[in-house]
Amino acid sequence: MKQIAVIGAGTMGIGIAHVMAQFGLKVSLIDLNEKILTESKKTISSNIDRQIRKGVINVKQKKNILSNITFTKEFNESVKNVELVVEAVPENFKLKKKLIKDLDSICKSDVIISSNTSSLSISSLAHNALYSERIIGMHFMNPVPVMPLVEIVVGNNTSKKTIDSIKAITKKINKSPLLVKDSPGFVSNRILLPMINEAIETLSQGVADVYSIDQIMKLGMGHPMGPLRLADLIGLDVCLSVLKVLENGFGEKKYSPNQLLIKMVKEGNLGYKTKRGFYGYDKDLKNPYPIKFTT
Repeated sequence: MKQIAVIGAGTMGIGIAHVMAQFGLKVSLIDLNEKILTESKKTISSNIDRQIRKGVINVKQKKNILSNITFTKEFNESVKNVELVVEAVPENFKLKKKLIKDLDSICKSDVIISSNTSSLSISSLAHNALYSERIIGMHFMNPVPVMPLVEIVVGNNTSKKTIDSIKAITKKINKSPLLVKDSPGFVSNRILLPMINEAIETLSQGVADVYSIDQIMKLGMGHPMGPLRLADLIGLDVCLSVLKVLENGFGEKKYSPNQLLIKMVKEGNLGYKTKRGFYGYDKDLKNPYPIKFTT
């Protein structure tokens, strides 16, 4: 497998394209927004520079990585001759469903179509597809260049050939593929998001402030990052979306999103990407400081 298309030049799409290109794959990073594409190239370049400073790669490799990525608005032409498509558009069922339907009709029958969804049903996304056996979930973790896991989500009709191919490409890019069944939130977010939601509940009840909650989980539980800071990194809108999927999928109140989370998303305070969430961030997104909440 040598030719890949990544659709969506947001946080996850950028990371996926970066890693694929780092390991010698030719990548078309597709987005309909020219401004987003321009920013994505700058972000990837900046992320590569960070890898160079940490000694992960050298300066020569940067040129190779960037040369392996084509930044384009051309959708149909860019997916015609690839072997794998990874969709990384926003976590919206109707949007992803339509995109996968379009890809299923445009791509050759042997092209694997994968979704980077963090919670939505692969079987539902693949329902009524012409070739549902080639549709699978590839749930990368954020930040993609750093996190070693890819959660491989197997739909009801996903073939063994598709599974084996995705496991192979995941290992090729130095990630660990772990297979899970198609269930709301899969494994990662089914466990993680209720913890984040409970941290928000603890904050909203005034039990402790943002700093204390995160430090307790870091220093007491060995977490590398506190749950509220992690929520900012994931995106509070994404956290809310996943919790709604869990709540609707299982019909249990324990998955109901906290009202503070709902309020923050409505106000547009989505975390890292808007420079304000449970923490505030300066223009360079450095030196985060905890926000004070009144209860």
